Amino acid sequence: MPRTGVFVCWCGSNIGGVIDCPGIAAQAAGFPAVVHSVDYKYLCSEPGQNMIIQAVREHRLDRVVVASCSPRLHEETFRKVLARAGLNPYLVEMANIREHCTWVHGAEKEQAQAKALALVRRAVAKANRLEPLFESTIPVTKRCLIVGGGIAGIQTALDVADAGHEVVLVEREPTIGGNMVKLDKTFPTLDCSACISTPKMAAVAAHPDIRLYTCAEIEKVTGYIGNFEVTIRRKARYVDHEKCTGCGTCWEKCPMQVPSEFNAGLGQRKAIYIPFPQAVPNKPVIDREHCRYFTTGKCQVCAKLCPAGAVDYEQEDEVFTEKVGALVAATGFQLFNWSRVYGEYGYGRYPDVITGLQFERLVNAAGPTGGKILRPSDGSAPRTVVFIKCVGSRDESKGRSYCSRICCMYTAKHALQVLEKVPGAQVYVFYMDVRTAGKGYEEFYQRAVREGVVYVRGRVSKVYRDGERLVVRGVDTLLGRPVEVDADLVVLATAVEPAAGAGETARLLGINADRDGFFQEAHPKLRPVETHTGGVFLAGACSSPKDIPDTVAQASGAAAKVVGLLSREQLSTNPMIAQVNETLCTGCFLCVPVCPYKALERRKITELLPGHPPREREVAGVNPGLCQGCGACNAVCRAGAVEVRGFTNEQLLAEVDALCL
Repeated sequence: MPRTGVFVCWCGSNIGGVIDCPGIAAQAAGFPAVVHSVDYKYLCSEPGQNMIIQAVREHRLDRVVVASCSPRLHEETFRKVLARAGLNPYLVEMANIREHCTWVHGAEKEQAQAKALALVRRAVAKANRLEPLFESTIPVTKRCLIVGGGIAGIQTALDVADAGHEVVLVEREPTIGGNMVKLDKTFPTLDCSACISTPKMAAVAAHPDIRLYTCAEIEKVTGYIGNFEVTIRRKARYVDHEKCTGCGTCWEKCPMQVPSEFNAGLGQRKAIYIPFPQAVPNKPVIDREHCRYFTTGKCQVCAKLCPAGAVDYEQEDEVFTEKVGALVAATGFQLFNWSRVYGEYGYGRYPDVITGLQFERLVNAAGPTGGKILRPSDGSAPRTVVFIKCVGSRDESKGRSYCSRICCMYTAKHALQVLEKVPGAQVYVFYMDVRTAGKGYEEFYQRAVREGVVYVRGRVSKVYRDGERLVVRGVDTLLGRPVEVDADLVVLATAVEPAAGAGETARLLGINADRDGFFQEAHPKLRPVETHTGGVFLAGACSSPKDIPDTVAQASGAAAKVVGLLSREQLSTNPMIAQVNETLCTGCFLCVPVCPYKALERRKITELLPGHPPREREVAGVNPGLCQGCGACNAVCRAGAVEVRGFTNEQLLAEVDALCL
């Protein structure tokens, strides 16, 4: 018979202000196998933990129930307490009487008391059936792979590599740098974006412990924390970067011009090109879709003029396999193409309605206009510029109820840049709210107001052409009257959304995404850079919209987690994972496709039956490195052959029986 101890926490007034904790402890003393029951103000405190250790020793407890807050917050804390007391750490069970009880039933104290007692009874019933669990160990491959070469991926790569670990950086574009290298200035200091980002890009290229793959994507990920194997496909660039010297002869002489993706479609590039002068690697690639040789079979100017003989039209995709111990998703963001949804704003129909990113390229000295703010339609300087904020953000009708966070500040920055570069210009900003949560952000916004930017609170209903100008029709909700502004240029602060292909990346890495497509962290407060898949971490705007400081901070946080993981020779695995009773397994394998972590697999066993010759058959097996103990396999197994340690059928049914008393 087990000897169970019950400890009821007041958690200050969070629990004790709603229910009678001493009363719960007194009643719990009469539950089966309970030999000690007590309440305490703060069990997670050092005195509270020491009280549990002392009680375990004095009363010879071999099971412990803690009635307090969510196990997500403190289960690990109390497991360590049991280990210090000399017990197996997995012989503790928690009853969540805060989040599941007092926080939701604060106005119903009588019912809350009854529910709390039922939750403690349930926990005791399960604790009495707990069995000791033991961790195993797995080796660690001391390398890291990062998906995405924007500022988040760059910062993570440099931090991990500077700590002495090898890094593999995979970027699908021809150059690293992401969205940050497309910017002109950064708020609120208005320092040059390129001056910040390009030295870091160069540091990646020069770092001896960073291996860079550009024009590349991950195709397959197998393995588990500490032991991943990643298949990478590097697409044919049709230029041998080992031979190429980056002299520029090829793109200078190329006769084919197409819209530049780097300049958001406002400028032109050649069919053989580098995206921008500071690109890393600073070697060209050929755009097969627009190259005359590939489309017509003629030309070959670049191959004929290349002094190094680096152009190779026969080059094919290459496939590489990298073994790493940790993975970091740093896939960044993109701006949604609102021409398909927001017809009332005229984007995609009127050339002088542009996005904030297109404005960045106009105002950038390395952009298509040399830093001059000119209308795309006729190249003239705009005298009146209208900015429209929250185009798609915070709009449930378009499926994006979240705030994109960066729009308020970059719109203020753009407005100041118009006043600086176009003397005498009039600038209007239509807004719902102004959100300036950041160091120096409110002062930056107030500066824009002081220098003459007119902020109009209200939604824009329509943008339409009237001759050579655009008419912006909206409403000023502060004054309660309609507003019309004749504009030369309209700039839309469009919604930030996950980068293209983020869903497929999430599937390959075995991580979850929220309803908006951003990657889901393990815990928004306590584990903001971790995921529910061990060894996979998040950095930057792939998990939510972020500005540059927050992106860099999270990237360094992810790097710290990676370094902590790679600094170990071996890892302890969580023993609370699925296990298969091979005798009961019928080999239906319904569990294999439902496992979100790809931890279930087919295995062959030799079965020995009395009076029968040995026979081979297939059963389900569990990869302990991949399994996260979610229980999906347990739910789908018709034969009842799969159980999760720590949540066996016997334990779960005991809980149900206790709740039904």
